[in-house]
Amino acid sequence: MFPLSPDDLLAVKLSLQVAAAATLLSLPAGFAAAYILALTNLRGKAVLEGLINLPLVLPPVVTGYFLLLLFGRNGWLGSLLGIFDIRIIFTLRGAVIASAVVGFPLLVRAIRVGMESIDRQYMQAARTLGAGWWDTLFTVTVPLCGRAVLAGMTLMFARSLGEFGATIVLAGNIPGITRTIPLAIYDYTSSPGGDSMALRLCLVSVALSFAVLLIGEAANRSLARR
Repeated sequence: MFPLSPDDLLAVKLSLQVAAAATLLSLPAGFAAAYILALTNLRGKAVLEGLINLPLVLPPVVTGYFLLLLFGRNGWLGSLLGIFDIRIIFTLRGAVIASAVVGFPLLVRAIRVGMESIDRQYMQAARTLGAGWWDTLFTVTVPLCGRAVLAGMTLMFARSLGEFGATIVLAGNIPGITRTIPLAIYDYTSSPGGDSMALRLCLVSVALSFAVLLIGEAANRSLARR
């Protein structure tokens, strides 16, 4: 494989940073959403599930535009964050938020499937033996759905590596700041003579995504043996 330019290496680094940050920051909310959908009898769960899965069916550009309206200077959250001099659009924070929103449904779906497969008698037995809600959560629920959590994180991380539409709308395509691998590939394909460089980054993207899936599968098997 041909060596990557410094700008390409920076795009790879930014992609990994954005994917890792989006996955880790989304995990608490994703786990909570999956718990509500799988293990509670809350009314209106269908509406909540629809809202969570909406980014899966919307074009990423549409998702990015709604985020732009929300976090823009005149947006509800944008104006609120502006009081504290926090800017989202055209920043790395914006890229993380865009990736988090687009990948969030995959995280929730995977964790939810794992939770729904848990025999509720285990949780009821723990409560009968005097364990509180938090004790039951961390000693029964989390260990039994650990593989599903790992699978969800793996899928979301891999999805975040390839996020393009929402990112370019909310965070822009700024070299060294928000230009991730997909955005760099887009630049190369739009430039004369950039095909070979675009192919280089495509191969890097494939290799990274495949490595993430392999690592996730290996970790999943390790948990299964335990």
